Amino acid sequence: MNKLFTAQAISPDGLLKETTRQRYLSLDVLRGMTIALMIVVNTPGSWQTIYAPFRHAAWHGFTITDLVFPTFLFVVGNAMSFSMRKFDAQGEGAFLKKVLTRTALIFLIGLFLNAFPFVSYTDSGELALMDFSSLRIMGVLQRIALCYGIAALVIHYLKVKGAIVFSAVALLSYWAMLYYFGDQPDPYSLEGNAALKFDLLLLPAENLYGGYGIPFDPEGLLSTLPAIVNVIGGFLAGLYIQRNGNNRGTVFKLALAAAACIVVALVWDVYFPINKPIWTSSYVVYTIGLDLLVLAVLMLVIEVAGYKGWTYFFEVFGRNPLFIYALSGIIIELLGLIPVGDTSLRGWLYDNLYLSWLAGNNASLLFAISYMLLLWLIGYWMDKKRVYIKV
Repeated sequence: MNKLFTAQAISPDGLLKETTRQRYLSLDVLRGMTIALMIVVNTPGSWQTIYAPFRHAAWHGFTITDLVFPTFLFVVGNAMSFSMRKFDAQGEGAFLKKVLTRTALIFLIGLFLNAFPFVSYTDSGELALMDFSSLRIMGVLQRIALCYGIAALVIHYLKVKGAIVFSAVALLSYWAMLYYFGDQPDPYSLEGNAALKFDLLLLPAENLYGGYGIPFDPEGLLSTLPAIVNVIGGFLAGLYIQRNGNNRGTVFKLALAAAACIVVALVWDVYFPINKPIWTSSYVVYTIGLDLLVLAVLMLVIEVAGYKGWTYFFEVFGRNPLFIYALSGIIIELLGLIPVGDTSLRGWLYDNLYLSWLAGNNASLLFAISYMLLLWLIGYWMDKKRVYIKV
């Protein structure tokens, strides 16, 4: 997204009116920070040696890694607070075509990444075409696509007040569905949660994620419902900043809203545990609160205090976020596919450039940071060449 946006003021009839062109650098930096951290947590040198903060919580609970994905959705909502203005000046046909096309493209890119590189090594060491019948259907980009598309429709047709009502209904109804249709006495367990049951009604078990030891998808269909609220939360935050400006008052009110969300989430956690895999409603409120707090701090440092010299590093990631995220998955898969001796090129690089002089956790983290910096260099080259790939 371009770093220059059109600032808005509210006219007497309540409509947004263009006034000046203003830079919302904090939103750009938040987007870039999210991509950078997502690359780091997704590509450790070894999944067996990871510092605790860079692991997801096993089930109930929360780590900084559990903030990454909902923040990605939050910044999608931030971007929508600007792009939705253009749709208001266009007809319904143009709006629906844009939203539905973008939703479909992002979803298909996610499917492509799930299938890539389309081959794998057999036990005999030969390359064989993957079994497409067991392809995982859902995933990170698939959830982003669905959340973007549904949130855009909700915001466009129900407007701001309707979107707020939708969010409250979605979070409360999801809580009710998980409680009443989950297996008692623990309806929020891995094996007995209603999100898993719903997914198995619509998708074969072999098309679900298998990383939890059973077929269960943390980006499943039913749990996408509360995730839509993360996008709407980002939209409302972006809209509020545009209407009220980059000033101390805005920072204070964002921080106040953040504190309120965090307190509500922690109280709710007693009855409906904060849990990323089933994307509980308390988890949504908690992560929106943390995102608002991070955004308030960024605004205070960047917009109010004027400390901007450090921001370009993250702006690079924020200017081609979807492309850099997709590329990060493609490159690491290719490194794991190229054979070097009895290991892969990825394994050889990790063993010889990192494990040869560092201990496990430190080597694993440095590999992840190095890989993130490699993607930054690609993003930097694209920015200097003014190459911006959008969907």
